[in-house]
Amino acid sequence: MTRDIDTGTTDLLAHVDGHVGVITFNRPDRRNALSDAMYEAFGAVLPEFAADPEVRVVMLTGAGGAFCAGGDVKQMNDSHQPGAGPRRSGGVRGATDQLRTYQSKVSLAIHRLPKPVVAAIPGPAAGAGMSIALAADIRLAAERAIIVPAFANVGAPGDFGGSWFLTQLVGTAKAKELYFTSPRLGSAEALDLGIVNQVLPDDGFDKAALDWCHSLAERAPIAMRYMKENLNRAITCDLQTALDAEAANMVLGMSTSDHREAAAAFVEKRPPVFTGE
Repeated sequence: MTRDIDTGTTDLLAHVDGHVGVITFNRPDRRNALSDAMYEAFGAVLPEFAADPEVRVVMLTGAGGAFCAGGDVKQMNDSHQPGAGPRRSGGVRGATDQLRTYQSKVSLAIHRLPKPVVAAIPGPAAGAGMSIALAADIRLAAERAIIVPAFANVGAPGDFGGSWFLTQLVGTAKAKELYFTSPRLGSAEALDLGIVNQVLPDDGFDKAALDWCHSLAERAPIAMRYMKENLNRAITCDLQTALDAEAANMVLGMSTSDHREAAAAFVEKRPPVFTGE
């Protein structure tokens, strides 16, 4: 059963398919380049999915064979032309504050969402599009997918958390190399580097990625929430803090009906049926 979510724009679509919330970049004529409307839509949809008990996993993907090309370079170039019209008010400080707000509504919100987020990458993910894919917990790539840092190609240092997420995945030295040289990474190379988790065939990719998300959504949602919380915290905390938090979350997780159901199913040699309680 599916139901559509009103995002307020056609640039970003959303719907719920069973226990999976699906968000789709939808500017295929621009390879799903980012727009202001997309940022506002993320700011509405992600909190809605976070609060919806029926949504256990969120899948982020792109329409028209691309994931997201990042910033709209054509639009950037147009804005630099003489007579293009007034720039946004507030100068550098205003632009910085606005970008920080957009980043919080997208990358930070994805990272903090109390549910697994899976980026299903059917094609190019470049620049900020790569950064947003890296903000997800899991990345599934089609064989034809291409990952490109891209920032160096347009004389920009990068945004949407790509430098932070990429460093966590590949280490500082490799992240610097990828940012400085901006190679076009095929899906196999991205898999070898640990940037993507799995590569799926091009044929039927959309369905295969959604099926993967449905399979994940069959697992205990409360346990997955605590797992994500623990793993996110582990990036920056010391061992004692990690142990203390794990102990608290473990006790909470094992006090749920889902844990009791899993234990009974194990003994009875049957698949568990989780309710999120």
